[in-house]
Amino acid sequence: MICSQVNPISALFDAQNPERRSLTEAFFAILKDFEPYLSEITVAEMERTPDFEFRNKMTEVISLFSIIPITDDVEELAREYIRNRAVPEGYPEDAYHIAIATINEMNYLLSWNFKHIVRRKTRDVVRMVNSLNNLKALEIMTPAELL
Repeated sequence: MICSQVNPISALFDAQNPERRSLTEAFFAILKDFEPYLSEITVAEMERTPDFEFRNKMTEVISLFSIIPITDDVEELAREYIRNRAVPEGYPEDAYHIAIATINEMNYLLSWNFKHIVRRKTRDVVRMVNSLNNLKALEIMTPAELL
């Protein structure tokens, strides 16, 4: 089971970064081998996209994914990730993405967000917090790493 952030979906249409687009397309070609999920926070992020045409393209893609709601457990765990500095305080959505994937026992969280999610510190702190709370380990990676 995989949980994805909005940026792997938007990368499918990224003309400015052809390598990332190509890697994302390759991942989507093998998506059928997984149970893909998105969080309702990802859907909300997409709905705030001001470009109507771009938003519609992403909406078509998310029909491949099941949607996971935010729960009290997710909110509590997201606060724990922020408290332990896995994600900076000013970026709670990134902590929510990780918490949603963890609480719902996803195997992977896929993102192209190297600033707050796909980075060593985040991975280490998430591993520590999850271990201390007897939660399933979560692999945080880019779509390319799953190929």
